[in-house]
Amino acid sequence: MINFPLWYSMRLVWFILFAFSSLPFISAGQVKSVTISGHVVDKVSKVSIPFVNVVLKTEKDSSFVTGTVTSDEGRFLISNIKPGGYYLELSFVGYLTRKKPLFVGSLTEYLDESTIEMSEDTRVLKEVVIQGQQDAVSEKLEKKVFSVADNISQSGGSIIQAMQNLPGVTVQDGKVLLRGNDKVAVLIDGKQTALTGFGSQSGLDNLPASAIEKIEIINNPSAKYDANGNAGIINIIYKKNRQEGFNGKAGFGLGAGALWVRQENLPSIRPQYQITPKINPSLSLNYRKNKINAFLQGDYLYTETLNKNEFVTRNYGDTAIINQQTKRNRNTAFTTLKAGIDWNIDNSNTLTISGLFGSEKIIDNGDEPFFNGKTGERLRLWQFLEDELKTTVMATAAYQHKFKEVGRLLNIGFNYTFHREDERYNFNNILSASSSLDAFKLISDESVYDFNVDYIRPLRYGRLETGVKLRNREIPTNMLFIPGPQTVLDVNAGGQATYKEVIPAIYGNYVYESTKIEAEVGLRYEYVRIDYLVNPNHPTYKSSGYDYSQPFPNVRLAYKISDQSKLSVFFNRRVDRPNEVDIRVFPKYDDAEIIKVGNPSLRPQFTNAVELGYKTSWPKGYVYAAAFHRFAEGTITRIASTVPPSTLIYAIFQNAGKSYNTGFEVVLNQEVSSRYSFNLNFSGYHNQINAFTVVNLYPQTNTFSTAQQEIFSGNVKLNNMLHLSGGVDVQITAIYLAPDIIPQGKIAQRFTIDAGAKKTIQKGKGEIFVNATDLLNSLVIKKDVVGQSFKYTSTDYYETQVVRIGYNYKF
Repeated sequence: MINFPLWYSMRLVWFILFAFSSLPFISAGQVKSVTISGHVVDKVSKVSIPFVNVVLKTEKDSSFVTGTVTSDEGRFLISNIKPGGYYLELSFVGYLTRKKPLFVGSLTEYLDESTIEMSEDTRVLKEVVIQGQQDAVSEKLEKKVFSVADNISQSGGSIIQAMQNLPGVTVQDGKVLLRGNDKVAVLIDGKQTALTGFGSQSGLDNLPASAIEKIEIINNPSAKYDANGNAGIINIIYKKNRQEGFNGKAGFGLGAGALWVRQENLPSIRPQYQITPKINPSLSLNYRKNKINAFLQGDYLYTETLNKNEFVTRNYGDTAIINQQTKRNRNTAFTTLKAGIDWNIDNSNTLTISGLFGSEKIIDNGDEPFFNGKTGERLRLWQFLEDELKTTVMATAAYQHKFKEVGRLLNIGFNYTFHREDERYNFNNILSASSSLDAFKLISDESVYDFNVDYIRPLRYGRLETGVKLRNREIPTNMLFIPGPQTVLDVNAGGQATYKEVIPAIYGNYVYESTKIEAEVGLRYEYVRIDYLVNPNHPTYKSSGYDYSQPFPNVRLAYKISDQSKLSVFFNRRVDRPNEVDIRVFPKYDDAEIIKVGNPSLRPQFTNAVELGYKTSWPKGYVYAAAFHRFAEGTITRIASTVPPSTLIYAIFQNAGKSYNTGFEVVLNQEVSSRYSFNLNFSGYHNQINAFTVVNLYPQTNTFSTAQQEIFSGNVKLNNMLHLSGGVDVQITAIYLAPDIIPQGKIAQRFTIDAGAKKTIQKGKGEIFVNATDLLNSLVIKKDVVGQSFKYTSTDYYETQVVRIGYNYKF
């Protein structure tokens, strides 16, 4: 890995930005054609209007010249217009058609119409119901955008449940994988937060989907995004209304899971959860008048879940075979509140102040019996109670200045996040002749300060984006072990530790567009300093840290084959830094025989990725195809090993060396008729981790080696949408997940079918829905894991089948 001097790299970045910004001043010769730009907004709310039809006609006889539609940001660009007299005609459903005279002269090559306002057509607004959906794949092919409201079969659940139906996404062990890779950065409204994790993703299985407007999956992020997350970015967009006056939406959902016993318990343990309730009320309020827009979004999700019901057979060579069950009954209460004010100071300046509060209460009651696989004798019973409260508070201030030139923006933002993790784990270790009550308590307080400045300048054939960001993050952690009379705890491994992170970054991104060619070239430069301060009395680990300064380039080149077809090629370089929990030095029981512990020697994983994408559209459908290849250095993975004569398995993160992820993805979307449409997604990928050898320090120094692991895997998803009479919409989703590799093992194939229906009532203001997940109760997780002195197979009959019903009302 090459470390560039900080001063040299900063000079390099500024040179590139200067070169980009100088491009528009290069002489272009005599003016033969003109490029026209503009920004279309609602006359009252001043909010941008996307997908407006913009047609250029001659002033003389109103003959058609050319046309386009506005972008997601309400902007349009019309090129190659000869000097003369014209007028623009703008039209969009629910708005009065607007005609604007336009004279195109010969003294300038760039004509900016600035802001064009459109007025609502009050005669038809209340009667219009818009059917159909925007293409999920963006015009640049770098991301996919999905509306949560369209995912009928997962309404009323968590955000991770809503994601599992999306193309290119799989869910495994409570984490989201993009194209078979879990190194995903999760954002909320474009920002990293402790609610979903600053490093490794978290909280998605409990965050209510009712709070979310849409989900963006960004496989090829540009330089304006933080460099972490080699698999890509998932951006969760919260609901926010901007209509004039007072309005809102209220909803309530009920559900039940674990409708019957899929696999009976082993003897002598407490019952597993059945008929588990789910409750999800939500409320969204918005008030807009004059220059002020105030908003409030509140959601509550309470669930009882059979979170785990895993049956395991462990084989320790010729010495022992152990049969085990891990049954975990979980109660979760998740509350989120988001509120804020948008202040339109004037036509050029806007200030937004907002706050977010999240509270996640988790109580786990579990039993783990262990039986001799040969004699059937119970060897041990481990019963536990885990009580965890996670509290998140976030405050954000965002200022935007619009220059006179349309599209030229300055954004300044400050974001503060506080996150507390308060956990107590009590367990009773019951042996044949004795028992011991033990416990540990963990408190972790995370404080994060983010400051950013972003500048966007439109150019003659594109735009320049540049900015700086500074992050300061600190996490003091305290682990207290409370041993019983015959404790199994390593009481000397507790104490305090503090994680400190400082990251200044600068980026530049240049976007160029002509009639046939698109190009986006960016460079992000980050300096990272990590310090991990460990209790000096810790028996194994000492304080450590690292720093690096690295460039992260991105390139996108596209060729417009026609108005309907485009070919794009991408390159980007990204990093995955170890999160604090990955290096946390305190041993923690994952179950009675598996102890997780961090590794302060863990270092970042750097990944380079290339991708070729193609999209072609027709009047009622499109197909998107992509081929990709990623190669990583310092691959971060969790190692499971034993230290004989003990049979305890220690799970420790390590840098495994090189790994590769190569594959393809295809999305086919088709409206067959006004009654039926479908979306078919299938992807395949080859994952490979080269052979490696590492040294584990805990609980004592030991060496671990493994051979090369590889597999070809993938998934197929078919979403069927039916539009029936009486305003009823039905969704049926089928998902097949092929076998895949996991650390030191494989996970077997999985299959599930979900279904849902919704009906619009009360003249479009109300909506009722009903859905069911895993209709056939077929989703079972089977794993095979092999270590140096053990192997185990497991089958998890956790809760997957849930039935929900709900009601939403707009006012």
